[in-house]
Amino acid sequence: MGGDAGADGPRGRIKSLGLVFEDESKGCYSSGETVSGHVLLETAEPVALCGLRLEAQGRATSAWGPSTGARVCMGGTAPAASSEVEYLNLSLSLLEAPAGEGVTLLQPGKHEFPFRFRLPSEPLATSFTGKYGSIQYCVRAVLERPQVPDQSVKRELQVVSHVDVNTPPLLTPVLKTREKMVGCWLFTSGPVSLSVKIERKGYCNGEAIPIYAEIENCSSRLVVPKAAIFQTQTYLASGKTKTVRHMVANVRGNHIGSGSTDTWNGKMLKIPPVTPSILDCCIIRVDYSLAVYIHIPGAKKLMLELPLVIGTIPYSGFGRRNSSVVSQFSMDMSWLALALPEQPEAPPNYADVVSEEEFSRHTPPYPQPPDCEGEACYSMFACIQEFRFQPPPLYSEVDPHPGDAEETQPVSFIL
Repeated sequence: MGGDAGADGPRGRIKSLGLVFEDESKGCYSSGETVSGHVLLETAEPVALCGLRLEAQGRATSAWGPSTGARVCMGGTAPAASSEVEYLNLSLSLLEAPAGEGVTLLQPGKHEFPFRFRLPSEPLATSFTGKYGSIQYCVRAVLERPQVPDQSVKRELQVVSHVDVNTPPLLTPVLKTREKMVGCWLFTSGPVSLSVKIERKGYCNGEAIPIYAEIENCSSRLVVPKAAIFQTQTYLASGKTKTVRHMVANVRGNHIGSGSTDTWNGKMLKIPPVTPSILDCCIIRVDYSLAVYIHIPGAKKLMLELPLVIGTIPYSGFGRRNSSVVSQFSMDMSWLALALPEQPEAPPNYADVVSEEEFSRHTPPYPQPPDCEGEACYSMFACIQEFRFQPPPLYSEVDPHPGDAEETQPVSFIL
């Protein structure tokens, strides 16, 4: 049960007031989804009520200063900077007094008042609480009674703005390279170079990021490569900006001596449970980055920072996609294997393809000169026409000139 309240009044006693959601196992809601549940009310005796209403509110607030959160009264001052964005504000009446009476009498016992409402279809920023601001959603039941203060019970509503890491921008590999000269002026000891690559930009909680890196230490110092995931919170209020940066996970490599190199072939860095990236709120933003850096004694670290997006819809995987495509291709091509004979057949004789009638139709009767005799006396064009329909040599898998080749091999077909 979401809450409990009890009070004695001149018009009856409220034993308990609570609020439950229809699906308590549902961790979070998204824009456009339906929220349903019940308001539970238990009375020990007859209670006079003016009404029962349900309120759903959601807003992002960003504020800081010497009196952040203080009321502007009794000498208090307003925060140095503050901003607010409203995402949700609705009210539903669950119980109303009959017209003209003003109050309704509720008998002793347990009462349930169902509610149901739909979240706005517009994007709703993900629930979040940080140092200088928050994005919060709540559902509150308010019991209105005559001559006594209102009673209420409130439940927090977790909202998430889904981020699909399978979109093309988040599937793009990220690669960066940098080199740093250790020392200064004439006392340089050599450069340290770093190249880093990750396979994609988008990951989800619980995933491990394989890091590919090449480190070359041409300096005279012993260096140590490290990697870390950073969360950066950015707050905007009254035209001012505050930034908070946290390390949420890290991993360390081996020492690299002078003149040596090291390679990370997919060194794993697991993402812990963190808030997904918040990119759609105009006053609060949560970004992530992967930093790979080289600790150099006596010098500033060499760092490469690659952008990350922590999403909510997991990576489907090219491997599974490719396997499905391959299986589909194999299935589609299976008819070809069934149609092909086990042994290749010889092509038909070309003389069988051209009939005598077609041959005679394409061979014009050229008159022979009077001084020509026999087969040797034909017109040049007649010879060409006749040659056109002469059959090619018969098909054979045996080389008729075995002496011309160094080695004979059987004919085979590879499917």
